[in-house]
Amino acid sequence: MRSLSNIFWLGTKELRSFFSDWVLLGFVIYSFSVAVISQAQSNSQELYRASIAVVDEDHSELSRRITHAFLMPYFKQPVAIAEADVEHVMNAGKYTFVIDIPPNFQRDVLAGRQPALQINVDATAMVQAGLGSDYAEQIINDEVARFVSHAEPTPITPVNLAIRIAFNPNVATAWFTSVMGIISSVTILAIILAGAALVREREHGTMDHLLVMPISPFEIAMSKIWANAFVIALAVGASLYLVVRLLLKIPIAGSIPLFMFGAVLYLFFATSIGLFLGTVARSMPQLGLLYMLVAVPMNILSGNATPLESMPRWLALAMQASPSTHFVSFAQAILYRGAGFEVVWPQFLAVAGIASLFLILSLIRFRAALRSAAI
Repeated sequence: MRSLSNIFWLGTKELRSFFSDWVLLGFVIYSFSVAVISQAQSNSQELYRASIAVVDEDHSELSRRITHAFLMPYFKQPVAIAEADVEHVMNAGKYTFVIDIPPNFQRDVLAGRQPALQINVDATAMVQAGLGSDYAEQIINDEVARFVSHAEPTPITPVNLAIRIAFNPNVATAWFTSVMGIISSVTILAIILAGAALVREREHGTMDHLLVMPISPFEIAMSKIWANAFVIALAVGASLYLVVRLLLKIPIAGSIPLFMFGAVLYLFFATSIGLFLGTVARSMPQLGLLYMLVAVPMNILSGNATPLESMPRWLALAMQASPSTHFVSFAQAILYRGAGFEVVWPQFLAVAGIASLFLILSLIRFRAALRSAAI
């Protein structure tokens, strides 16, 4: 009981130290509010309001139908330009798409000559260029088919596709990036806060005060772990309820308390890594460099941005040893697909097991560092 009491009161000291550090406090608030909103609203992976111009050299009913088929919200209203202006507007980046309908296009279509229609694409707008090209091709083919079908019988397609999109019916990027932004911030801030707490003790000279007190290295380490984990868990819960649900109006399919339980398990791993790096780093700049070597690959390769199935086989297998991979897996299952504990318990168990191992290693390293007066 005395050890628990020491851990609790040392943790409250960490909380007071954190809330008095306006830089770290502002960084946490920004990461779970403004950063999440900006990532959800600016990092769009779907076609939206793409700029388009049309060179109509045919001036026929079919060319007018094609022009009027490009509608919001995928495309802006098409702008008519002259053929001589195509190269200039493309070089200036004024339009992402420029469609050139050649003379006698309608006549050649009705005659079955298969005329060419040119679509110029500015591929510097990479996402819109890739998606918009397919959309434009489909829109033009549909309009031509409808126009031709007035004169010829409509062919019967051999297969009718019934496409059902689950969990994100409109395929909105914000539904994915907002929650993934929170998950990325968990790893980033857990490592930074735990490591910074230890480095701050050394830089302020207060570590010597702790060493002469009747407390063990285990109590010092655990107090820093639970205090920083508590701050981040509080920020994650507030971000999910206030930012994702209320401000962004993004539905969450599963149980937030179940996700928070898993997040707390993961935080013990992430804060342990931060504590370990804090014993290695001699200053805050060194901690930042070590963080880039550890946390950035963990975030990128965890399945947060790219599915594990898209990675090389050996890399996907190696990332199974990282709790961040299992954290992303059960977070997506709970928050996107509404999975219950009976579905995600293997990921919970993997996170708890690997986190316990890293926690033990970090405590051993922390105790050795104290004994050798390395910190």
